[in-house]
Amino acid sequence: MHVSIPEERPVPLLTELHYDMTDPYAVRLSLGAPATRPVDWVFARALLAEGLYRPTGTGDVLVIPRHRCHPHSVRIVLRSAAGTALVEIAASEVAAFLRQTFALVPPGTESLLIDVDHAVTELTGRSG
Repeated sequence: MHVSIPEERPVPLLTELHYDMTDPYAVRLSLGAPATRPVDWVFARALLAEGLYRPTGTGDVLVIPRHRCHPHSVRIVLRSAAGTALVEIAASEVAAFLRQTFALVPPGTESLLIDVDHAVTELTGRSG
C-alpha cells in the first residue's frame, strides 16, 4: 500500500485493515512504519464497501473506487487538522477483506451484536 501527502512522492507504508465483531459497524485502517506506533483511523464498514463502486464520504474519510487512471486501486483520503493523506490499496485486497467481514457479520445484522443496555451503562454510568 502507498501513502501520499500533498507535494510529496507516494511512499510504501505498512497499512492494515482490521475488523472487530465487538464494533460491527466499523473498520480500522492502521498506518505506520515498522519502527513506529501505528496511526489508526476508524470509519464505517459500509463506507468502505460503497467506496468499491462509487466515491463516498463527506467528512474526514473519503473512499474513491477504481478509476481508469488507477484501475486496480481503491483510494482512501484521510483528512485531519494536521493535513491530508491519500492511501492507495489494491481493490482486490479491499474486496477480499470485506468478504471476510461479511462472512463474520452479514450486512444488516450488525445491530444484533450491539448490547444497547450495556452501551447506555457505559455512556451514562447508570443502568437503563
